[in-house]
Amino acid sequence: MAHIPVLLQPTIEWLNLQPGEKFVDGTINRGGHARKLCQFLGPKGLLIGIDTDGEAIVQATVNLKDCVCPVKLIRGNFRNFNNLLDQIGVEKIDAVLLDLGFSSNQMDDSGCGFSFQRNEPLMMTLSNDDTLGTLVTAEEAVNDWAEESLADIIYGFGEEHFSRRIAKAIVEARAIKPIKTTSELVAIIEQAVPIWYRKRKLHPATKTFQALRIAVNDELGAIQSALPAIWQRLNPGGRLAVISFHSLEARIVKDWMREKKTAGEGVLLTKKAVKPDREEELANPRSRSAQLRVIKKVI
Repeated sequence: MAHIPVLLQPTIEWLNLQPGEKFVDGTINRGGHARKLCQFLGPKGLLIGIDTDGEAIVQATVNLKDCVCPVKLIRGNFRNFNNLLDQIGVEKIDAVLLDLGFSSNQMDDSGCGFSFQRNEPLMMTLSNDDTLGTLVTAEEAVNDWAEESLADIIYGFGEEHFSRRIAKAIVEARAIKPIKTTSELVAIIEQAVPIWYRKRKLHPATKTFQALRIAVNDELGAIQSALPAIWQRLNPGGRLAVISFHSLEARIVKDWMREKKTAGEGVLLTKKAVKPDREEELANPRSRSAQLRVIKKVI
């Protein structure tokens, strides 16, 4: 499935990029948002793209080759925002976009085990090595972590009410043989939950897979590390736009932006989260849970 940039038009409007500005797309992926946004920067502007996914960087290089502004792409995690900007000699910036969702390509075509709809190795990481700070894979998590830890993660990061039953089933299954594929994990989850739960519109493995992905990639920790670093680098008048997809990351972003507003350091440009309209939801069902928040730095 081709990746469709979410909330593209509202992002363009709220970021309001100007000629000559330096803009960072902290989750460049294949350049879906950036390809549209770079046209506002002009030849004296600068587009900086960051992504942990090496394949995404390769594709973005191709997709952004005709940008009117200079482009610098870096493989890395936005949690290391300061270090990444130091690498390319950039001190201050004018605008940043973080799209916290995994792309359709990463979910469906990466072969890394993000989707419960495909039978793949149970990785849930975008790197086979540890150069980007990935300490464990989902396979290691389900086979090595204690039952209580698994239950807490599945409940805390997935908001899964049957977390205890699922964790218990995982531990019982791995005692017989290691869990190595997504299909094996899905089967365990389906057997652990009530029959009525399996018949709902939402697949019973959805929340567990989300929880493991968040835990393995330390997604919430990355957001918490990145926000203050980005703020430090923004010029006065600079804008930060964040697109979130689930309540945990949305809460972190909302609370942090409110703190900046209360401290008199920022102005909330979006008084409430901007969500996709009906037309976008129909065209791109994965956009349904997306929320855009934008803050402007004043000091």
